[in-house]
Amino acid sequence: MSKKQLLIVAHAPSENTQSLLESVIAGARSTGQNNIDVVAKGPFETTAEDVLDAQAIILGTTENLGYMSGALKDFFDRIYDPCLEEKQGLPYCLYIRAGQDGTGTRRGVETITTGLRWRAIQYPLICKGSWQPEFTGQCEEMAAAMAAGLDLGVF
Repeated sequence: MSKKQLLIVAHAPSENTQSLLESVIAGARSTGQNNIDVVAKGPFETTAEDVLDAQAIILGTTENLGYMSGALKDFFDRIYDPCLEEKQGLPYCLYIRAGQDGTGTRRGVETITTGLRWRAIQYPLICKGSWQPEFTGQCEEMAAAMAAGLDLGVF
């Protein structure tokens, strides 16, 4: 049986967002399954080929002026056309580090993923307001659930 690839594309410009990303990676790898390859890249480094190789994706972004980071928007701009027909139904989940409420960021990402016809596996995780240490645990749990579902063939 060939391994399934779980792609993590996250913008992590600060110490706090880097710790969220590390928690996502740890959660994705915590299932103890040998059937999942976890690949984590920044939005500028991720290519359409990376998305085409993935069986599921976790997206991470900061809230920037009520929208997703420019880095994540750049990722979507570059992969949209090459992946549009090839990756319909791609399971994904999203986490947002939001200083405010994350609503505009969530809507922006959901608009693009709807256009790509990707399938949200769970409601977006919005880590909002002042930094809370619990955010890392929430991100780890989200990623572990995504990896376990992919491993078990739930999606």
